[in-house]
Amino acid sequence: MHPPELLLRIDAAQRAVLAQTKLMLREFGRAESKWKYDGTRVTAVDVAISEGIFAELGRQFPADQYFSEELAETSAPLPVTARYSWVLDPIDGTNNFALGLPHCAIALALCEYGEPIYGVIYDLSRRTLMHGGPGFGVHDGERTRHVSTAAPSKETLIGFHSPFDKALMPLATGIITHFKIRGLGSATLHLAYVAAGLLDGCVDYNVKIWDLAAAIPLVRAGGGEVRFLNGEQLPMRVFDLRMKKIIYVAGCPAMAARLSDLVMPA
Repeated sequence: MHPPELLLRIDAAQRAVLAQTKLMLREFGRAESKWKYDGTRVTAVDVAISEGIFAELGRQFPADQYFSEELAETSAPLPVTARYSWVLDPIDGTNNFALGLPHCAIALALCEYGEPIYGVIYDLSRRTLMHGGPGFGVHDGERTRHVSTAAPSKETLIGFHSPFDKALMPLATGIITHFKIRGLGSATLHLAYVAAGLLDGCVDYNVKIWDLAAAIPLVRAGGGEVRFLNGEQLPMRVFDLRMKKIIYVAGCPAMAARLSDLVMPA
């Protein structure tokens, strides 16, 4: 049995995300954008979605904490102090969104004591709401999904973004040479597609916690693992806009182990 306060939040999260999809679809490929200090793109739609989702949730759960890449009032680390907190990436794949490329997503994570326990993701490319967490399963629209358990082979399909820091390219060589790769421009969707069995695994060198938080519970619910290779990230103790980039791999346990060995050989 799940506690009522958790079920209320899960239902509210799905409704809050779905309420923003009309705006997202209307402005897709049309929204003006600018570049932030860290070289990432932002649009007014990112901000509007953040404000809309957090206003809706905040009315219902005023004691919760709310963290968004686009709404933080300070660049200083913010301590996580509440039992329940929310981590939002209003548009993961903003480059794609601004250019009219469909792989982008609204990604909302519910955390308990800093640990992501439920994720809600709107996949614009498939017009599909993905959601789930441990004890709830993985829901891909109307379908129940799980992480692929196929043995690694030359046909294995891995979500992959090449490192921004080209000094890390040696860590990517094993992935490129052993598997087929897909780079969709959305780290959230790479990880969510692992949860749904659409990709066999994924690797990234460029992400921050808001890129992953919503999809981590889905992967865990689907029987998979997310392994952080340059320092444990969870539970989240602080929300830090200037945090270091995360290197991680994900897949079923065997796939996660194989990817770990290729990225960070002993």
